[in-house]
Amino acid sequence: MSETPREVMMKILIDININKAYSNIQLNKYLKNIEDTRDKNFVREIVYGILENRIYIDHIISKASKIKLKKIHPNILEILRIGVYQISFMDKIPESAAVNESVNLAKKYGHKGTVGYVNGVLRAIARKKDVYMSINTNNKIEYISIKYSHPQDMVKKWVDDFGIEFTERLCQANNKRPPFNIRVNTLKISRANLQEALYKKGIKSKEGRYSKDSLIIQNPRDMINMEEYKNGLFTIQDESSSLVAQIMNPLGNSKVIDLCSAPGGKSTHMAQLMNNKGYILSRDIHKHKIDLIKQAAARLGIDIIDAAIGDALKNDNKLINTFDYCLLDAPCSGTGVIRRKPEIRWSRNDEDIKALSKIQYKILINASQYLKLGGVLLYSTCSIEKEENILLVKKFLKEHSNFEFVSIAEAIRNKEGLDTLKEGYLQLYPHIHGTDGFFIAKMIKKDR
Repeated sequence: MSETPREVMMKILIDININKAYSNIQLNKYLKNIEDTRDKNFVREIVYGILENRIYIDHIISKASKIKLKKIHPNILEILRIGVYQISFMDKIPESAAVNESVNLAKKYGHKGTVGYVNGVLRAIARKKDVYMSINTNNKIEYISIKYSHPQDMVKKWVDDFGIEFTERLCQANNKRPPFNIRVNTLKISRANLQEALYKKGIKSKEGRYSKDSLIIQNPRDMINMEEYKNGLFTIQDESSSLVAQIMNPLGNSKVIDLCSAPGGKSTHMAQLMNNKGYILSRDIHKHKIDLIKQAAARLGIDIIDAAIGDALKNDNKLINTFDYCLLDAPCSGTGVIRRKPEIRWSRNDEDIKALSKIQYKILINASQYLKLGGVLLYSTCSIEKEENILLVKKFLKEHSNFEFVSIAEAIRNKEGLDTLKEGYLQLYPHIHGTDGFFIAKMIKKDR
């Protein structure tokens, strides 16, 4: 007997919440066994919905349950979360169906007592939804934490860094679906011509707000199976990420190193801007990720990328003073992409950020040594944390007087909302710019 969509949801959520798996990987793993597109969308919607609203859902359950959350068996807790999400956050599912399907799951994964328990809790919540969904607290940090399901420590840190209003809007944006962006491969087609080709197939799009090569797809469907994708006319990349190569703007026939390059989006974009002339050394520490870079380059018709295993934390003496450009898209906390990977919010804390900033700084020092005099160093992260971004770069510039900021304002046509440009760097936020949270700083190596 095949598994029901709700059973698949439960297994995915167990893998994510208990086994610390990544949501996108688990969804891809399980959804390939589901043929019906509506069932796939249903599973995806509820899994992401629960990950985005987990604290709020648990708040509701804890008010209706006589058993404390930590004493509820993981399978039964996920079954309750699936039921509560449908009852409290979805209009299209009848409450009776949400309850009955959860009870059926409890019969399979619990015992007689848990069946009655699941039935009782969900029916109580369905009868007095407004009462159970209420958040009764005068503590604004606690309110934001529950309402938008971000850990209190994370909310408090952001409030300290950015203020209450900013933090609430950010948390709210993190629970919204991100836009689906593609980057046009201008080696093969112009943005306007690709837009027209997609429109003829019923795919509507609009130009990116900041990136010259981005399109925002308004009704995406099965994009990686389109002929245009297979033929290398575009790749999938958020607008913020595609600004990295645009701001770097490497000249053709240059030598470039990309230290943490997988899966290759920024390397291939730089190659595109170089008109596929020159040399790019794209490194990553994992063999399977090197294969992803090679596959991406081949599909896009790029042959100047040399993808090779390399540990960015280890200084490579033979590369010193060799390159015209160096990109360090550093390993980071990922707090700028929570809306794409909602489970990030459960696995990041202050200690992680401090540890990451030490790693980032060590790699940045290595990166700086690989450049020729006059070479360009670009540092980027998909984080919004100051410790990983501007504070780290300012520390680097203070301790390395032979580097200085390069103005990046001219690289971006539309400067609306980009207040940090006047300070020499770019920091993007989901709730302000509609992109992933991203940091970009460009520096040049000069005589001391």
